[in-house]
Amino acid sequence: MMKFKRLFFSLLLLAAGALSNIASADNYSLWINGRTGGGVVGNYNSFTYWGPATTAAGVNKKSVNWDGYNSIASQNGKIRDALDCFCTGNNWCYIATHSAGDLMLGYTLANYGSSSRMKKNATANASGQCGNSDGTSQTGWNIKWVRAASGAGGGSELSDAGSWAISEPLVKDLKTTTARAMYNHNNTANVWFYMYAGAKGTVYSSILPGQDDEAVAYHSSGGVAGSSGSSLCNPSDWFCNDLAMGTAANEGGSVKWSFHSVAFRDDNEAYNHYANGNWQGIISVVRSAMVSSAL
Repeated sequence: MMKFKRLFFSLLLLAAGALSNIASADNYSLWINGRTGGGVVGNYNSFTYWGPATTAAGVNKKSVNWDGYNSIASQNGKIRDALDCFCTGNNWCYIATHSAGDLMLGYTLANYGSSSRMKKNATANASGQCGNSDGTSQTGWNIKWVRAASGAGGGSELSDAGSWAISEPLVKDLKTTTARAMYNHNNTANVWFYMYAGAKGTVYSSILPGQDDEAVAYHSSGGVAGSSGSSLCNPSDWFCNDLAMGTAANEGGSVKWSFHSVAFRDDNEAYNHYANGNWQGIISVVRSAMVSSAL
């Protein structure tokens, strides 16, 4: 009888532990900034780049801050720290990126998406690193999907032309041929990238081919494959091939990278590139999608 009681209580403890692990599972909404940065690196509650931190932006929102100045490779550890913190173990992530944040995350998944990661406890120190949860590891991260606002995974002709400060290491990475050759854009560790392409350009953005949002052209914000940028537009433009919705090939035959799908095309030319300190521009469209879908 005593052995039976010990076995019974042991089973109860195991069950309680299992329930505890289930109860501790959380979903997080990670926001990865682009060029110029602004948020405090390592502080996942610093939303300076985006707008007021009180604004709804998906369940358990976290700002994954990097300096937005140095190279993708040199800053990439900041992104891996955040993914380890919030996207391992029982926890899952929804991810939103802006501009060069798309290039940053694409680089991360292509190079580290199948690597061994220690499961973390989602409690970060001042450097943005979390402690181990149970001492076990997993392959890659738990990511439900990515929504990219004006994704610069294909680079920008503003970088090619020197319209941005050419001394910035990140600007060198953002040259169209450099960005497109930096990693295998088709390798996303099977994570879907949903692309949001803005089209409210200005006169100086004539440097950018086709439709653009003042900083990034449709060939990049639409996740279009190839070694260099191409000219793609809205259906209302008769002198330019259309950027197709979803995963469909574009007019003229160009295709998207694997696991890339156009979720929003700015047919009314209403959204530019910039947050303006208040979640504006094409970011506002992604924020609305995060609020409704990142639950």
